[in-house]
Amino acid sequence: MPWVDSLVRLRNDVCDCRRCPRLVEWRERVAVEKRAAYRDKTYWGRGVPGFGDPAATVLVLGLAPAAHGANRTGRVFTGDRSGDWLYRAMHRAGLANQPTSVHADDGLALTGAWVAAAVKCAPPDNKPLPSERDNCRPFLRRELTLLANVRVVVCLGGFAYEVACAEFDVRPRPKFGHGVEAATPSGPTLLCSYHPSQQNTFTGRLTEPMLDDVFRRATELSG
Repeated sequence: MPWVDSLVRLRNDVCDCRRCPRLVEWRERVAVEKRAAYRDKTYWGRGVPGFGDPAATVLVLGLAPAAHGANRTGRVFTGDRSGDWLYRAMHRAGLANQPTSVHADDGLALTGAWVAAAVKCAPPDNKPLPSERDNCRPFLRRELTLLANVRVVVCLGGFAYEVACAEFDVRPRPKFGHGVEAATPSGPTLLCSYHPSQQNTFTGRLTEPMLDDVFRRATELSG
């Protein structure tokens, strides 16, 4: 039988990937050592696949799973403060059926949107190596091919923006900034947002109205 790709096959490949020894060691060590608040929880400790609507016109691209967020729950942007901010904004934009994302079976469903990370495993200090970024590029490429209706990629942070620009061959690359838009030669519009990390939200660099503006624009661009 010819090899046929699918989102299910992609999910399984991401979950089973062990290509980057440093990331595998870290994600599994965190899953054993745990954070005190989650000591009674079973951690996922594997690669974290994308999540959402296969017919999505908006793709939200983050950096990588958080050690005690998606690496614990098994669903991207789930179980941490960044996810709280993201899904509240997506709910207000009509892209999510609820404003919370606590665990993988909490009933969250997305309409017209897909959420993914550029790097699929939690990295130490939230800093993937260039080689680790490049090892994950084929997963993102497959994701983009399978999500054939995507018209907008919301890039959460400079890392995701750089990966998206490389994937879509954006040259010259406009400087990253909140609300910046970049056209791609034959693909979706790239739309930048500051990452909803605590470093940005606690300091006021990113506010909820700012994030709402990005998703309002994303829905406009996606039609």
